[in-house]
Amino acid sequence: MDLRQDALAIGLSAIGAVAPETAVQRHLRGRSYPGRIVVVSIGKAAWAMAKATQGVLGEAIDRGIVITKDGHSRGPIEGLVVREASHPIPDERAIAATTEALEMVQGLEPNDTVLFLVSGGGSALFEKPLPGIGLADLKAVTDRLLRAGADIVTINAIRKRLSAVKGGRFALEAGPARVETLALSDVLGDRLDSIASGPAYPDQTTTEDVLEALRRFDLELSPVLAEALRTETPKQLPNIESHVIGSVSVLCEAARAEADRRGYTPLVLTTFLEGEAREAGVFVAAIAKQIHANGRPVAPPCAVILGGETVVHVTGHGRGGRNQEMALSAAIALEGLTGTVFLAVGSDGSDGPTDAAGGVVDGTTTQRIRASGHNPRALLENNDSYSALESAGDLVRTGPTGTNVNDLAVLLIR
Repeated sequence: MDLRQDALAIGLSAIGAVAPETAVQRHLRGRSYPGRIVVVSIGKAAWAMAKATQGVLGEAIDRGIVITKDGHSRGPIEGLVVREASHPIPDERAIAATTEALEMVQGLEPNDTVLFLVSGGGSALFEKPLPGIGLADLKAVTDRLLRAGADIVTINAIRKRLSAVKGGRFALEAGPARVETLALSDVLGDRLDSIASGPAYPDQTTTEDVLEALRRFDLELSPVLAEALRTETPKQLPNIESHVIGSVSVLCEAARAEADRRGYTPLVLTTFLEGEAREAGVFVAAIAKQIHANGRPVAPPCAVILGGETVVHVTGHGRGGRNQEMALSAAIALEGLTGTVFLAVGSDGSDGPTDAAGGVVDGTTTQRIRASGHNPRALLENNDSYSALESAGDLVRTGPTGTNVNDLAVLLIR
């Protein structure tokens, strides 16, 4: 029983089970649409979702556009325009591509359908600022919120009010056509108004929520931005239909099934893991020590599975992502513990602004980091989890997976 190889196999199997192609095909097969079909696909899984849609509907699609993250396109798709842009901070290419999408949904009739394919990353990739607001404003606000450790719901609540397409405004632009959303959820609880900042769903956040967030994170804004944040978003949209076709719950269930198949007693501890990544790492290590001490909450050989999305409060100058930081933090707390491996990966294959999906660590990780001439705790304090795990040979690189349904963590103990 090779714990490290098993952890990687469980993670990859789970990610494969939430492939967007499978989810989209399952939803679309047998469905028919009376009028014209316009496809607008956004997010890190946009290409795969659009490709699957084209495979099912083919020539029935009138036109469409795919807007995805740099490196996540796999080539042309017949009948659709494919665009790439920056993530997690929007750029001019995202605005240009969003403008194309808005042009495509103009002039539609009530019996026409906009198939709106949404996945994680859509908030940055699908963007058009309101008049008087510049891209630099959006970048600055987003960057400050990310660095402050704001959760995705808070970030998106603010983004919505600075955008001409978020917070239900895209559905208004597409009217009177029907907008049918197929979403791969990267938001805990699968809140449709928060996935990609809810371009085609009534906004559940309020102006008071936004003002409270401004106070909590001590954000000072220009008068134009402050005024935009006081403007309420649409609360009713009569032309929408929405479906969550993939989520972190499905991801964790797939991990549970694969762990069971490999001879581990599986326990899905939570699909709502959140908070500071390094604190989550310490928490996971505490669970491992408890299991070794008395077999609780599950006796070894076992697999403890967690899904969700943590945050990193950036104070240093290193490289990394939330999964790498969680893995490094766990490795420090697990030092010297045998028979234990911890895997933390992003389901999209991308963790922060790095080429890694996450990390896989054990009780010897910190020894290998020190042997390379580094101090693991100092690297953690500098938010340099990438350098730490790279020096130990503990980075996980999957490349873009084509999906995005939060993060997966797997603790294996024998």
